[in-house]
Amino acid sequence: MVKKVKSRSAAQAAVKKRSGSKAAARSSARKAVKTKARSVAPKKTARPKQRIAISHHREEDFKADGLRAYAKYRDLGIAAASHGLAQAHVIRLQGPCNPAEVSKLHFHAVDFQMVYVLKGWVKTYMDGQGETLMQQGSAWTQPPKIKHMILDYSDDVELLEVILPAEFKTVELKA
Repeated sequence: MVKKVKSRSAAQAAVKKRSGSKAAARSSARKAVKTKARSVAPKKTARPKQRIAISHHREEDFKADGLRAYAKYRDLGIAAASHGLAQAHVIRLQGPCNPAEVSKLHFHAVDFQMVYVLKGWVKTYMDGQGETLMQQGSAWTQPPKIKHMILDYSDDVELLEVILPAEFKTVELKA
């Protein structure tokens, strides 16, 4: 059996030619995939870096400047620290409960809302759920735009509420 021996430079040229065409094919395939991926998912805008938020309990931090006139709110600094991504506050509903003022059907245009009862109790109504008594240690989520209202609450009730995003619209509905 006779082997054909190519010159070293001829063999190197043949290898370069074959690998060069494969590399070009791979490069073209990658470009096609990258182009397709870019057209499917638009580039997200970068959020500002979040910072640490620390909030210690102080009675003077409860303010009557929130959404409801019958409540005092203690902002926990989450909205500022997250650049509007979320907000969290402790809510004290002022007793005694006046259903004429409190029990108004409404919804919030939010992405997420969660409430946790820190102290006392609150009776709620949520569309599709009905009336529910929430006591100390109870927690619930309210899906975006769910119709709901507060029906009654104890004089000492305190709630922790977390909402995304920090700025949102509340829509009161006719009963």
